Amino acid sequence: MDEKALFLAEMAGVSPLKQQDRVPTETPVSKKAVSVAQRRAAAEGGELVQRLGLSTADIDILDAFYPLDFKRPGIQNGVYKKLKQGKYQVEAVLDLHGHTVEKSRQALIAFIDEAHRLELRSVLVIHGRGQRAGSRGPVIKSYLNAWLPDLDEVQAFCSAQKRHGGLGAVYVMLRKVANQNIDK
Repeated sequence: MDEKALFLAEMAGVSPLKQQDRVPTETPVSKKAVSVAQRRAAAEGGELVQRLGLSTADIDILDAFYPLDFKRPGIQNGVYKKLKQGKYQVEAVLDLHGHTVEKSRQALIAFIDEAHRLELRSVLVIHGRGQRAGSRGPVIKSYLNAWLPDLDEVQAFCSAQKRHGGLGAVYVMLRKVANQNIDK
């Protein structure tokens, strides 16, 4: 028996898999559209271009049990210790569960800008532990660890206490607004 006949004999009775109807949840953004947005932002002042610099390139994915930990020089150890202990009141929460990397980046930028504009000092970002990501691990957590130090408004961040999400969330301390004279 030749190979083709053998193949057809083995495939007898096999039916194709049914395809699921899928509807795209978001329209893809072309590179040209992003480029136009970046050029427009540069012409209007440049701040958005700097914000668009938060990279979505491939990064090393952190272990799910890795605690996030960052403090800018000049932040007092006692202040940072209180942040780690969850002793500052959480003034706003951003939940990134189910977001793509790009949507997480956009949401984070908008959230931090708004929180800073409202003169908030302590916020919580819930990123999840990456359990639904399978073998990929905590992707959003890993990107947050890379993005947050790049935001000028962020003075410090660390993994949250268990009551606020533990290793699936992060406390973020924002810098004071210039005219703010009391610590909240």
